[in-house]
Amino acid sequence: MTSAPLAARLTVPSGPLFFPVTAYGPDGGLDLDVYRTHVRRGVEAGAAAVFACCGTGEFHALTPEEFAACVRAAVQESAGRVPVLAGAGYGTALAVRYARLAEQAGADGLLAMPPYLVLAGQEGLVRHYREVAAATPLPVIVYQRDNAVFTPESVVELARTDGVVGLKDGLGDLDLMQRIVSAVRTELPGEEFLYFNGLPTAEQTQLSYRALGVPLYSSAVFCFAPEIAVAFHRALREGDDTTVHRLLDGFYRPFVELRARGRGYAVALVKAGVRLRGLDVGEVRTPLQEPAEEHVKQLVQIIERGQVLVEEGAGR
Repeated sequence: MTSAPLAARLTVPSGPLFFPVTAYGPDGGLDLDVYRTHVRRGVEAGAAAVFACCGTGEFHALTPEEFAACVRAAVQESAGRVPVLAGAGYGTALAVRYARLAEQAGADGLLAMPPYLVLAGQEGLVRHYREVAAATPLPVIVYQRDNAVFTPESVVELARTDGVVGLKDGLGDLDLMQRIVSAVRTELPGEEFLYFNGLPTAEQTQLSYRALGVPLYSSAVFCFAPEIAVAFHRALREGDDTTVHRLLDGFYRPFVELRARGRGYAVALVKAGVRLRGLDVGEVRTPLQEPAEEHVKQLVQIIERGQVLVEEGAGR
């Protein structure tokens, strides 16, 4: 674990938040050498944090042993330059187990994902995340999406919980997010609570989220086109609306529209992009499936267009 508090290191990130894919070899097994390269390149390209074994990293497809090995490798490759957070999910008992594995592997924090399948009430959800937070000294970011959707009152309770430092939103209900931010601000004035835009290809919606007081966002694009993700992050931070709109119109919107053409493309298309850029991270594991060949060809064109837009912006 790094010495600086996690929340302080993420409050004003120097670059995109990096969610690496998990690398597999030809036999489908974990390829830690390639994974290490992927993480190292991301840190060197300007990532502000590494979120290992989360959604883009196919947390659902990893054994506990593979999970621990990947988190440990990410910590070693990051070498304290940026914080490393790890996913933790499923039911409470397994989420606690993954949290402890992440702590043992040297992670700086946790992204606590929704419980497996069940539609729980607010009291049960809050208890679940409190137990995960109590299991280790690691700071916890709660991931709102799918079957883990919170009322503003529940988020206030989570924000009061020792160890819970933030909320990542993968739901996309801006009205709810505004009420959540307002409730925490009202009930816990001065509380440093982090908010993240966790929608797939979050850059597409970040202008809206930033207006709500949600400054942080995940970047799957950073996995395969770090130069584009960094250029967008810099333009957003500096108020360069011309560059932001150019990249949204010419790269992010076409990518989002392509991503919407296949189930699981939020992971599979990203992994294809990493391979296109020269790093063989293998295919996705079932039940996900690889993108159609015609969609991979379209991805090549979208990446090339994004690179041109970045170069044009640099030459202004």
